[in-house]
Amino acid sequence: MGLDQQAGLKWLQETRPETLTDIHRAARFFYLQQQSFGGKVADQTFGTATTAPAINLLRIEENLSAAHLRMAGGTYIEQLDWAQCIDRYDRTYTLFYLDPPYWETEVYGVPFEWDQYELMAKKLKEIKGKAVISINDHPAIRECFKDLEMESLKLDYTVEGGRTVWSVASW
Repeated sequence: MGLDQQAGLKWLQETRPETLTDIHRAARFFYLQQQSFGGKVADQTFGTATTAPAINLLRIEENLSAAHLRMAGGTYIEQLDWAQCIDRYDRTYTLFYLDPPYWETEVYGVPFEWDQYELMAKKLKEIKGKAVISINDHPAIRECFKDLEMESLKLDYTVEGGRTVWSVASW
């Protein structure tokens, strides 16, 4: 790309994903995630720093190869409903990591109704494998997942400041 990095970010942000092939969409996503401040998926902004840039276009193949190696040998990426994914892959040796939209927040832009949280709590009590959920600290969430092990974690986000989240485990 013959553009400076900030212009490249803006150009790819404005490119409609539905006009791209699967491979081009994946490359676009990878580039935007590498160039954006804070790893945000929506409302990405160009990050500036006095350190080296996160991505060097001359070495992008190495970055992609490193990502591939991290995921090789047992990592699966599925485009499935979360419940279908659990049904398909539940084994005694499986660890699921679930990161549903935080209850009563609007930052995700996708519908996730209360019955999904209830189904998640039910499924996690029944699975053969193990699961960890990262979710916001909310009285309704505490009640929904009360039969599972919960731990409050204070996290400091560099983008949005500190907040408390819950880690819910099925063991």
